[in-house]
Amino acid sequence: MRPSESFIQQPVRSLQTMLRVLAEDDRSLPTVVPDGIYGPDTMHAVSAFQRQNGLPVTGVTDQNTWELIVNQYEPALIRIDKAQPIEIIMDPGQVYRLGDSSPYIYLLQSMLTQLSNDHPAIRTPPHNGVVDDATSGSLTDFQILANLPATGELDKITWKHLVHQFTLNAHHNAITHTAVF
Repeated sequence: MRPSESFIQQPVRSLQTMLRVLAEDDRSLPTVVPDGIYGPDTMHAVSAFQRQNGLPVTGVTDQNTWELIVNQYEPALIRIDKAQPIEIIMDPGQVYRLGDSSPYIYLLQSMLTQLSNDHPAIRTPPHNGVVDDATSGSLTDFQILANLPATGELDKITWKHLVHQFTLNAHHNAITHTAVF
């Protein structure tokens, strides 16, 4: 959650947004709704932040409190935000075949390894950045489970399905610690 562009000239709402992010990152801090009103909830959140950081506990956002909140906000935002996705760029019609090597193949092998943990029908590939026989076999196993042509080659369609399934499994495992397919 970043302070919206519409929060320009709204320092209380910006403060509340930053306090909310800090509270999401550190559950010991109280959360506050960014309503633009410096009321009791905001004073309580500011007081808790001041107490935690060894500042005079006044509930008032002085310059030192503001600067410390601003300094802690960006790292907290990074910690609570989703990780940025990695997109591989494949030319139209590009295919990684047996013997091809690429940094992308390391990603492929890592995703296949994770999926093989949840799906015994997918053999675990090596991690060498090369589409070798074992990686091709693992990719074929995935393609069969995903109802794709079983080529053992990495094309854009297989990559799209692989990323989708990997993301679903990772999300599902994070919630329930069980696999989906």
